Parts: sequence; C-alpha cells; structure tokens
Amino acid sequence: MVEKVLEWPGVHAARALLEGKPLEGLWFDRTKEYGARRRGEEHERERFATRETVTLSPLPCWEHLSPEKQRELIADLLLEIEEEAAAQREAAGKTVLGRAAILKQQPHERPLRSKKSYAPLFHAASRKVRRDLYDGYRAFVAAFREAAARLRDGNLAAVFPAGSFPPALPFVGG
Repeated sequence: MVEKVLEWPGVHAARALLEGKPLEGLWFDRTKEYGARRRGEEHERERFATRETVTLSPLPCWEHLSPEKQRELIADLLLEIEEEAAAQREAAGKTVLGRAAILKQQPHERPLRSKKSYAPLFHAASRKVRRDLYDGYRAFVAAFREAAARLRDGNLAAVFPAGSFPPALPFVGG
C-alpha cells in the first residue's frame, strides 16, 4: 500500500517504537453516543471520547538492551521489511497505492472486486504446515469420536485426546 512503513496513514506503532514514546489517541464510547442520539441529544463529536495512552514494553528478549539499541534494532527490522517488500513488488511488477490515494478512499465503500474464498481454518507460513495442521486436526477428531463411542458403549475408562472436553467429564490436559 505504501513504500515506507512510516508513510502509512492509519494507526501503527512504528513511530512510537522508533521514538520511544507512548501511543496516544481517543477511544469513542459508541454505546453512550448511540444512546444520546436515540434520546435526541445534541452533542459535540468528542463528548463521549476518552484520551487513552498505550505504553509499549520491549520484547522480553530485548529487555536487557538499552532503549537506544532497541530502537536501532527496530529501525533495522523496518528497513529489512521495506526492502523485502520492494523486491517482491519489483518481481511481481506491482506498484504501491501511496498515502494520498489511500486517504482519498472512502472507508465505507465496498471494493469493486472482492475475494469470494473462505478463510482457512489455520493460518500458516506454508502449505506444508497448513496440511500438517489439518492432518493433526483430523487425527484429533478421529481419536475424540472413537473415545466418545466407547464412552457411549459404557466404557468409563475411554481415553480422550489431550486438550479435549469429553462429554460430562473434566477437561483432558496435557
């Protein structure tokens, strides 16, 4: 959408991470706003807004580093992300939309073309990992159904797979 992370016009933590400052913004209580509208009350835009501050903590693996070193590592990561994205765009022959074009869009309009596919049950880094997750899920369901059938047949010693909630029995940890 944009070439540089800091060009993104929406909410993000990159600037706060790079500068070591907390994120500040407004939280709108839409429930109270809706109630006031229903009662016919006139109100200014920020009547039901509360200023919120989010202080970001360092990653546990970076806690021992100085704040300056943490910001340096974050800057390096952002640069790496931007360079990788630029290389992918160049290889695919694509260009970015750009900040100005993003801001011109109406947020409530529907896209001209929309993907019609369903979201996968598992989001994974590769097809192989996704396939392994599906296989594991199928094995879990098969083991659960087999144990449930044994329990229905009166076998109170039926062993359910770890992480399951057997019918009328406690959670199986592990």
